[in-house]
Amino acid sequence: MFVSITQHPSQAPTTSTLPLRTAWLVLAVVFLADIMDLIDSSVANLAGPSIRADLGGGQVTVQWVLSAYTAAFALGLVTSGRLGDLLGRRRLFLLGMTGFTLASLACGLAPNVVFLIVARTVQGLCGSVMIPQGLALMKVVFPPQHLRKALMPIGPLMGLATVAGPILAGWLLHLDLFGSQWRSIFLINVPFGIIAAALAWRVLPRSGGEDPTARLDLTGVGLLTAASALLIIPLIQGRDLGWPAWTYVMMAAAVVLLALFVVSERHSKHPVIAPSLFRKRSFVVGLMLVAGFYASLSAFVLVINLLLQLGMRWTPLQTGLTLIPWALGTAVAVLLAGAVLAEKLGRASLHLGLSIAVIGLLALWWSITHWGTDITAWKLTPALLLTGFGSGLVFIPLVDFILGDATTEEVGTGAGMLNAVQQFAGAIGVAALGTVFFARVGHPSVHSYLAAAELVFGIAAGLNFLTLLLVGLLPRHAQQAHGQA
Repeated sequence: MFVSITQHPSQAPTTSTLPLRTAWLVLAVVFLADIMDLIDSSVANLAGPSIRADLGGGQVTVQWVLSAYTAAFALGLVTSGRLGDLLGRRRLFLLGMTGFTLASLACGLAPNVVFLIVARTVQGLCGSVMIPQGLALMKVVFPPQHLRKALMPIGPLMGLATVAGPILAGWLLHLDLFGSQWRSIFLINVPFGIIAAALAWRVLPRSGGEDPTARLDLTGVGLLTAASALLIIPLIQGRDLGWPAWTYVMMAAAVVLLALFVVSERHSKHPVIAPSLFRKRSFVVGLMLVAGFYASLSAFVLVINLLLQLGMRWTPLQTGLTLIPWALGTAVAVLLAGAVLAEKLGRASLHLGLSIAVIGLLALWWSITHWGTDITAWKLTPALLLTGFGSGLVFIPLVDFILGDATTEEVGTGAGMLNAVQQFAGAIGVAALGTVFFARVGHPSVHSYLAAAELVFGIAAGLNFLTLLLVGLLPRHAQQAHGQA
């Protein structure tokens, strides 16, 4: 059985075919890239104290070691998605994977903290180059009847990778392989990166639906990159520095530059973001849903870790094991959504998932309120399972609505926008609700941490409820999106 890859009429009339088994190998390469990115963005947080003890540097310096990857990744996403349309998705995926692997090696061999920050920045930029290409290539190599099946493992793997990151980092730090200390958490990427790059070279299609007539609007790229930087930098550092005045000035400047970017895009012959995407109701509403959902999700992940590690004094390994029911709930729900619910229920699957997520967060709030300092991993299990199950029902339908009817010219930019909104929503959720959390903690004690977690879980439930109200703006089914956009 073969998958046909056909260019859009506006493109060069080239068509190629891939065996379906090769398309599944493409999926394996994309998943490996996504897992490397997810694990790498989480393991460094656990190793921060070890890095500081070994290389020195103050708290803000170490904060940049932890945040350089996230900032660079978020800054490069939209532009990298567009570059894939222009320069070739296969070429950029290979470039990103190779650069990511070499940057991981540089991180593991870093002689000082400045070198490590630079290497982490390059690593994040390379991650932003490869991730949008992967999702776009999946849309190209899989026909609609197979795409949902291909997307089914994303949720389980992403959930497990999110939980596995801290567990893996904890074990590597504990084992101290060959006296490598924290360096092993970066060096472990090297063999996996080599395998992924070699496999990608063999199986990725030469043609990925690119538009040979497109050009890059450098003015738009500059405005978008500057606006993104002015937004993400204060979001990353503001809470740790007590939100000084310059953070508000930078965020205000970001709004001004975003407005200028919109004006520039309207007059550009080759806009950075395909304007046709914003004429699709499913795309615009879907991004709004992504923003609310991921802001809530990122705040939940942050606060449950802070509560268990700082408040309850549990080890990172204990905390990771406690979160397994959340990952398990996510995995089961994504399988259900991909196999049955997303196609049968359409937007109702989003109603169902967000409703269960709200119930799960409220159950988590109740569990902490009811048991307090007597809370155990087993007592948290039902609430975490519900929260994960509800979240898992959301992932696949959201991708269906946002990218389901995107053309081959649009899918690279659309994938970049999807990832960028996830990153920025996550940063905003962490910054805003993290500030609420620490303000409520005040003088640290186990009771103040419990009270702060209760407050944030309640707010996160409310945010998911507001997101739930937006679902009604979507078409009933993803396949109707093009006709009703």
